[in-house]
Amino acid sequence: MLQKLYVKNYALIDELELALTDHLNIITGETGAGKSIILGALSLILGQRVNTAAISNNQEKCVIEGVFLVAPYNLKPFFEEQGLDYEEETVLRREVTPSGKSRAFVNDTPVTLDVLQALSEQLVSLHAQHQTLHLHDTGYHLHIIDTLANHAPLLAQYTELFKSYRKNQNRLHELETNYAAVQKELDYTLFQLNELEEAKLTDPREQEALEQELSRLNHAETIKQALMQGIYALDEQEASVLQQLRTVKNTLADVSRYTQALEPLLERLDSVSIELQDISNELGLLESEIMMDPERAQEINDRLNIIYRLQKKHRLNTIAELLQLQQTLQAQVQSAENSDEAIKALKTEIAKQHAELQHLSGQMSVNRKKQLPVFEQQINGLLAEVGMPGATVKMAHTQTALTANGIDNVEVMFSANKGLPPAEIRKVASGGELSRLMLCIQSLMADNTALPTLIFDEIDTGISGEVALKVGKVMQKLARGHQVICITHLPQIASKGNTHFFVYKQQNGNRTLTGIRRLQPQERVVEIAKMLSGDQPGQMAMANAKELLEG
Repeated sequence: MLQKLYVKNYALIDELELALTDHLNIITGETGAGKSIILGALSLILGQRVNTAAISNNQEKCVIEGVFLVAPYNLKPFFEEQGLDYEEETVLRREVTPSGKSRAFVNDTPVTLDVLQALSEQLVSLHAQHQTLHLHDTGYHLHIIDTLANHAPLLAQYTELFKSYRKNQNRLHELETNYAAVQKELDYTLFQLNELEEAKLTDPREQEALEQELSRLNHAETIKQALMQGIYALDEQEASVLQQLRTVKNTLADVSRYTQALEPLLERLDSVSIELQDISNELGLLESEIMMDPERAQEINDRLNIIYRLQKKHRLNTIAELLQLQQTLQAQVQSAENSDEAIKALKTEIAKQHAELQHLSGQMSVNRKKQLPVFEQQINGLLAEVGMPGATVKMAHTQTALTANGIDNVEVMFSANKGLPPAEIRKVASGGELSRLMLCIQSLMADNTALPTLIFDEIDTGISGEVALKVGKVMQKLARGHQVICITHLPQIASKGNTHFFVYKQQNGNRTLTGIRRLQPQERVVEIAKMLSGDQPGQMAMANAKELLEG
């Protein structure tokens, strides 16, 4: 429900605030007073495009703000999805700078125009001549029948299941596409993996160890010769290092009794002799271990050739990198095997969901078919009441494969005159006819759903007298449970309002401004009397106005 509308610096409006009530709000005023300007301002917070020419003062920004009571509309999921703060009294605001830059806000949070429009469409339904209406949308036609069928829980269950069904279908397509791509490469991946697994690579340091061992084997003779030369020099030749050390030690020992200073040096010579003897022994052990082994050298060469070939093939440098590649290939193969299982499981789930959707859509279809003749009968009766006795509505119904709305397609076919077959609404209905048709439809739906704020502009085109009175009564009935705003020129309709606003022009210096005020009971009598007979209503017009208001 629209509780307040604030407009600043828009067209002929300097600044105004309109506090609306929750039933039938009537707006009247002379032609050109600015009723359409107020609607134009409201359309900005409904996400319509901005016309900078409508900014009256090019030194200030234009501000349009609407305060809505949103509690009845179950909009919390929408607010959560858009990351907006949910408030039962929600404020929609649009600001337009003189340069034409526009900003939109919901509860002071900046939003895109798409978000603003998506939200406002659930809060306000505007019906004006020459405007594209919901009635041009066949999806809305199905919504009408669903509302009258009163199977919201069934529809909600179907909708949630269909979302999951489509999500699974998309997931299946993604898995199958990826699986097909993997399958093309799978044979080669398996070949590469088998090569690596056959190489039995386990130790990242194996290559370095093998290369060192091969180097020893390839240079075994040179190494043995060097070791033997070392042993010979240290201990085996006639004037070996150890022999010379023993000579030095003996010579110094002979004179050590004359000076104690030689004792530590003799100890150090002992240590050196022992160390060199140990070195000579270890050289001997190493020399005995170094052997010429062509078979082992060939074995190592063969092993290294396998490693080098794999590294070259995959453009890698180490065994660690080959082991990482092996893990990657194993994961790819495992993923392919898992994808195959996932595809089978997902197909089973999709088939199960499809069967359940067929069952639910069949139930909905039965409910919808029952409502089609009921809707036709009721709407045709209401059309006669609102001044279109020759108008006929016929529902076209077809069935299709599963969609987000079930298996039914329905379309309201309309004829404004007897003798003409019903056709698509957008091809045959005028703006005034659309407004009255929508009024009738909303009246039928009112008992089964929380309707948005309904705004009717020029719904009285082409009617008068008793027909206008009937239109007013239909609107009055509709407004008992829903907010309705009606801009009208007819006293019969104006008299049915719970609240009456009067739009007027006033001079402010060199400017002409539009204003609006709520009429008090006696002022309503005078205004309706003027609508009946002109600016100077007589006693009869006043009496007539009172009678309309009391009726």
